[in-house]
Order: sequence, then structure tokens, then C-alpha cells
Amino acid sequence: MIVFLTILSLVSGLVYGYFDVESSFISAITQNTHIVLYILMFSVGISIGMYDGIVQKIREYHIKIFIIPIGIIIGSLLGGIICSMIVKMPVGHGTAIASGLGWYSLSGATISKLVSAEAGSIAFLSNLMREIFSFFIIPFLAVHFNYYTCIAPAGATSEDTTLPVMLKYTNEETVVLSVLNGVICSFCVPILISFCLNIK
Repeated sequence: MIVFLTILSLVSGLVYGYFDVESSFISAITQNTHIVLYILMFSVGISIGMYDGIVQKIREYHIKIFIIPIGIIIGSLLGGIICSMIVKMPVGHGTAIASGLGWYSLSGATISKLVSAEAGSIAFLSNLMREIFSFFIIPFLAVHFNYYTCIAPAGATSEDTTLPVMLKYTNEETVVLSVLNGVICSFCVPILISFCLNIK
């Protein structure tokens, strides 16, 4: 159900943006998306806080909290290398695009500025598609594999846009790891893009 509502919301947003429909309510939302995100994070915090022993769990992880984001980054970079070879794109560009980790707005704008509008468009679309596909992949992974694998497709978006799906299909412990993963991946995105673009 949540996937359907997500797609419906996306399509509605596309229609609204395409036809430039005037609506003070929608305009208020689009201009204050950070507030919506804060409300989401607050509600997630309440849910996590109600989970007994979650703080102790975080303390138990220590360095282990870095395993998932490191795995996601390595996997994404390998995917970027493979795809760049397939489409005959410079490896630096391919890995930089993959380094967006789902953060399409930043990666698209950054790569457009540092490389070209074409590369920026590819970065934007590929990372947007990663986020959209995550809405479908996460429920599948939660059922057929384990909750931790659900974090991987989300990448940097696991702390915000894909978080409701994580909350729906996983548990509080995984949600905490998801938020931490998103924070770490988001921090790494601009660093990785700059690093990859220096690869000759």
C-alpha cells in the first residue's frame, strides 16, 4: 500500500509541476520541505525512543555501524565502474555518478557544474531512479532476505525519503541503522564525487 501511495504522490507531483497548477497549499509544502522532513524525523524518533533497549543496541554496534555504509559505497563504485565500461564513459565520470548514492539533487547539480550538463542529467536521473526503485525493492528484500539488506538500495536516502518504507517493512533497530547509514552516506557523497572526478 505504501508503495502505491508513494507512486501516486510522485505522479501527482509530476502532474502538478508539469501543468504548473496554482495552489497555495502545495506551494507552501514545496517551499518548506525541510519542515516536513523534520516532522518525519520527529515521528521516527518517537517510534525509536519507544523501543526498549535501542540505545544499548547502538552502543553495542560501535564500529559496526560503518560496515553497511562502507559496503554500499564499495558496491556503488563497483557498479559505476561496470556501467562506465558498458557505455564507454570515463571511469571517473561513471563512479562519480554512482557516488551520488541516491542523492540526485546534489549529485546532479555538482556533476553538471564540474563535468557537463549531460553528465549532470545522467547523475540526476540515475540517482532518482535508484531512489524510486528502492520503494519497490525494500519490501521485497524485507520478505525474502533480511532487514539489513533493505538499507543498501536506499543509500543516502535511507535517512529521509525512503525512511517511511524502512519504518513500514523493517523494525526499529534497522531504522536506527538506516538513519545512521543515511547520515554517513550523505556526508560521503560530495567527497566521493570530487575524488572520483579526479580519476583519470
